Amino acid sequence: MNFADYINLALNGLVEGLLIALPALAVTLVHGLARFPNAATGDVVATGGVGGLLAFNLTGSLILGGIGGAIAGTITSLLVYFLAFKPVIRRSVITLLLTSIGVGFFIRSVLGITFGHDPKVFNLPLTRAINLGGVLINPTDLVLAGLIVLVLAAVFAMLYIAPIGRIMRALADDPDLGRVCGIHKDRAMVMMWAVSGAVCGIAGTVLGVRTAISPEMGWNLLLPAFAAAVIGGLGNPVGAVAGAVLLGVAQELSTPFVGFVYKIALAYVVMLLVLLLRPQGLFNRSQGVR
Repeated sequence: MNFADYINLALNGLVEGLLIALPALAVTLVHGLARFPNAATGDVVATGGVGGLLAFNLTGSLILGGIGGAIAGTITSLLVYFLAFKPVIRRSVITLLLTSIGVGFFIRSVLGITFGHDPKVFNLPLTRAINLGGVLINPTDLVLAGLIVLVLAAVFAMLYIAPIGRIMRALADDPDLGRVCGIHKDRAMVMMWAVSGAVCGIAGTVLGVRTAISPEMGWNLLLPAFAAAVIGGLGNPVGAVAGAVLLGVAQELSTPFVGFVYKIALAYVVMLLVLLLRPQGLFNRSQGVR
């Protein structure tokens, strides 16, 4: 392999890392406020992918498809919160984790029964990659990466500029102090589930454009998302995004050495090393949305 081939792998890894960043951000937001790892995140991604495909088929617009995916993810996430998580939100972490696993299996089953298990694709025209001295840039990937960056910018603007974002961060940093100051957690919790559902829905649409739509599609994205959240520091949104990008690039650059099938194992190796050597994450923030 020459230098241009490694650049191509790094660029593909950057897009893959940005895609992983969306569910990783959802994982860390839920952990920051609700204090448990949400194993149903990947299935909300799949719901968003299905919603995005349906909206795209109805309108022919990829932008409206992304909006449809975000709406589907938001509705699913809020329903899951009110029907499954809110009744047990004060229980132990194990109870919440097991509940999320059950919710994930339920969503996957409903999608399979309703839409079938055969992979479905977005009917988009083929695009020719731009060749810059051996470095190939896919216009579709460029558009999808730009969309993800805009979504991430909107979420971080909400977290660090909007009043509801400041409330969410305050509760994540110290829930008891937030209650003493008169901050109502319910509103922030609903907003958090809505935002996490929206970013998962957009991730499902983007993943569907790059690959295919199926009820199991979110599972392949869930494991790297958890690894990225752990690498960046659970509860730290910036760390989750940075960890996802680092993980995506590292996975792609490892492909010539370990092969396409086994590159996913790198996520577990890196996560294990982080847990052993720096359990608070690379960005030294083990809890709270800062």
